[in-house]
Amino acid sequence: MSKGLLTVLIVLGVIVVIVFGFISWGSGIYDKAVAAQEDVNAQWADVQATYQRRADLIPNLVQTVKGAAENEKSILTQVTQARAGIVNAKTPEDLELAGRQINTAINLAFEAYPQIRSTENFQELQSQLEGTENRINVARQRYNEAVRNYNVFVRGFFKRFALGLFGGGEDFSVRKPFEASADAQNAPKVDFGDSK
Repeated sequence: MSKGLLTVLIVLGVIVVIVFGFISWGSGIYDKAVAAQEDVNAQWADVQATYQRRADLIPNLVQTVKGAAENEKSILTQVTQARAGIVNAKTPEDLELAGRQINTAINLAFEAYPQIRSTENFQELQSQLEGTENRINVARQRYNEAVRNYNVFVRGFFKRFALGLFGGGEDFSVRKPFEASADAQNAPKVDFGDSK
């Protein structure tokens, strides 16, 4: 084999190695950018899922607490009305009748609702509200972290060059992190009034 042919083969071999190395480097950057982009999308989906959880859970909890409070109000009203009968009793028979009415009202109320639980229900609602808002906050923080990592990756000079070279430059634009709405600084109102 001649010295000239050997030199050409060596030069071609070096060029092939450089080209394959370059392609490997570029495709690695492209694949990492895709993975970072998908992580951002997944984190945003988690934020949305947490919002949906809040939208599904909180109104149902509020209605449950309102219903329990109404039941307990009804029990208290019956017992109070029966007690009023004792105060207005003028004869022992009236007093005995009012006493039976109180006992009947209490027994019926506690048979229907054996345990007064409105305080527990309000505490559970408060706990669920706090837990839900904490979940949302954590999901937003994770999203913002994923956006930051993604943006740092795709904004690097050589990475932008490689992404542009492999045809994905415009697909990997910088993402915006979660930004609160202008009225987010105002605390939401939980309304126990009629929402009909």
